[in-house]
Amino acid sequence: MRNVGLAIIFMLIHAGCAVTKPDLRALYKVESHVSMDSPKGGGIQPPVIVIPGIVSSTLIDENDKEIWFGPWHKLLTSQYKEAALEIDEKTLLPKPSRIRASTLPDKVLFFDFYGSLFSTLENYGDYAFSKPGVAYTGSGRRYYKFAYDWRYDNTHNAKLLDEFIDQIRRDYSDPTLEVDLIGHSMGGLLARYYMRYGGADVLDDNEFPVTQAGAKKVRRLIQLGAPNLGSAAVLHQLIEGYKVLFTTVPVEVMVTMPSVYQLLPHPLNRWLVTNEGKTLDRDLFDVEVWRRFQWGIFDPEVVERIISQYETREEGERRVALLQRYFHKHLERARRFVWSLTVPVPDLDYDIVAFGGNCSLTPARLLVEEIDGESHVRLWPKEVKNKIKGIDYDLLMLEPGDGRVTKPSMLARELLDPTKPRHHYSFFPLNHSFFLCHSHGQLAGNINFQDNLLNALLEPN
Repeated sequence: MRNVGLAIIFMLIHAGCAVTKPDLRALYKVESHVSMDSPKGGGIQPPVIVIPGIVSSTLIDENDKEIWFGPWHKLLTSQYKEAALEIDEKTLLPKPSRIRASTLPDKVLFFDFYGSLFSTLENYGDYAFSKPGVAYTGSGRRYYKFAYDWRYDNTHNAKLLDEFIDQIRRDYSDPTLEVDLIGHSMGGLLARYYMRYGGADVLDDNEFPVTQAGAKKVRRLIQLGAPNLGSAAVLHQLIEGYKVLFTTVPVEVMVTMPSVYQLLPHPLNRWLVTNEGKTLDRDLFDVEVWRRFQWGIFDPEVVERIISQYETREEGERRVALLQRYFHKHLERARRFVWSLTVPVPDLDYDIVAFGGNCSLTPARLLVEEIDGESHVRLWPKEVKNKIKGIDYDLLMLEPGDGRVTKPSMLARELLDPTKPRHHYSFFPLNHSFFLCHSHGQLAGNINFQDNLLNALLEPN
């Protein structure tokens, strides 16, 4: 009891010294009366554009009814089949949709999405929310929300981002204006693609001519939970569907969205292992691998489910065949997309500040084990049947991350060990990295992220 009493006294003595979180008001409002606009000795503070991740813009229909996320009961029960993109059977490209992006949500149900981030920009960074097309008055800081239809190919949305920035330049009456980008999750990849290639689509071949057309319009890129070498969690989603609270968006809906493929693990990743811990050399972007393992749209159960939704089996089989051809095309485009982000950039004139989580074990690898002469793929360590003594299957299949993106992927590294150099085929101009203890969807609300974000935004070049 004497030791307990001493411990309590020690805690009371030091209680006044404990710091629980940064005081953003004291840190960033103290000099606001002196200047609000001068990072470069009187110049304009670069406007900020927040680029959300996949599934993180709300989608509405032609009657302005919210399709994604929708009311609370939809989050609990809907399979969101109306979110599937229609497919042009000749080109195997998605058709224009009656659904369009609306905004970035402050919160969904009781979960903060971007609300506290926007509040921090406004209350402590003195940024005012604005929209493209609103003329700049010549004073104050501005931030923008780039709501985009995240179902479409990232090259499509890079073009829209380019138009978005050009309009802001016209609003500021400054054709040389630079912006700051905050890219959450897939938004970080969209931003990187844009900086390398502007609004051009370079995925028709393997050349990837880097022009830095977008980088010329950007001062600073800040990533948050960006899967720079892809995400095995997304591989799970293309195999099993996307889980939303108590329901699942089925595979046949997910595969219509080209952006999903572009989040798959980069070929540099060691993404498939045996239960002995040996790496299997398999090409994730080879459609025959998907056929062989009967994943996703090639799963017999998925195939039969799709067929059952049509009046005749022939109609259903035609639909399955179309989805499988479509899958093949966009899997190959995804291969090119992930490589387009890692080829070297000549004459680099920008850097990246990367934030991410590293406190949750996160899917990093799938495992194949042989049982009675047949190969069985396991998505989670608990599914492995024939475990070998001495092998930690949690550490074999999972890595520290935020539940969706691993720490190595955030850093564009194929290895967790920080003493090992990044692969020479993974070019990533990282300036600083910061690690948080929040889940992927909650990173933007982390006050330590917001503190360092404001410091990065308000710091002069």
